[in-house]
Amino acid sequence: MHNELKTFIDYLVIERGLASNSSEAYERDLTAYIQFLNDQKNITEVSAVTKESVLHYLYFLNDKGFADATVSRALSSIRSFHQFLLREKQVRHDPTEQIDRAKKAQSLPNVLSNEEVDCLLQCCQERTPLNLRNKAMLELLYATGMRVSELIGVGMADIHLHMGFIRVIGKGNKERMVPLGEKASLSLTDYIESGRSRLVNNADDAGRVFVNHHGRPLSRQGFWKIVKKIADETGIKKELTPHTLRHSFATHLLENGADLRSVQEMLGHADISTTQIYTHVTKLRMKEVYSKYHPRS
Repeated sequence: MHNELKTFIDYLVIERGLASNSSEAYERDLTAYIQFLNDQKNITEVSAVTKESVLHYLYFLNDKGFADATVSRALSSIRSFHQFLLREKQVRHDPTEQIDRAKKAQSLPNVLSNEEVDCLLQCCQERTPLNLRNKAMLELLYATGMRVSELIGVGMADIHLHMGFIRVIGKGNKERMVPLGEKASLSLTDYIESGRSRLVNNADDAGRVFVNHHGRPLSRQGFWKIVKKIADETGIKKELTPHTLRHSFATHLLENGADLRSVQEMLGHADISTTQIYTHVTKLRMKEVYSKYHPRS
């Protein structure tokens, strides 16, 4: 089955333009699945896989204590794999066809309050190149709602300050133009003019806007260490994730009257149902405010 897996991964990367981290996640899920079928079921041909084989693997994951979300993702990967093989006429049936899609428990995203965002953005007052960079990154994330992977991938040619927009390349190499706020534009200009030139190493920066102290493109892990350090310094106790400012961006827009479709476009969500989780967050926050401040709550 490893040949079929390679063909499927090539299809995801070449034809669907899936990002490398997404295709690697599919490959990890399916390699573990195929290994289970080989070792536990003595199944080496994809045509021999049955509904029961797939169910046994899902039960195996449950017994191992994997979270519901992990099992759900594994089933999604397996389903996509077998559906691809069916479309390519490499098999005559899809063993996942009659398996109910596991309903993933939807956890609400962690969101900072307006005050916590202000506190985070007040960091880095000393005008060093690294502080100018850090402030620009945080302002840009909160102003645009872009993903961390999108942020570190922004190139100098993607910034259109005179138009007030930034070009973002999202999942599947999809391009979108996201508006920049005034404060983000000022911080970004300040960093580019007074900070980046003192950090950049022309041989290594590849035209990226955000670079590390060696002048090389900043990594996702590098960014995350920076955010954790700033959060500790500012005393924010709430658990932060790489997407916290993205979640806060979307929630605060909706709380202030933005329509769901516009937020969907800015976030780069392919399906509006993904964006709708933020309406649940705003309702929850509305109840908290009501309970706290209404005299007859």
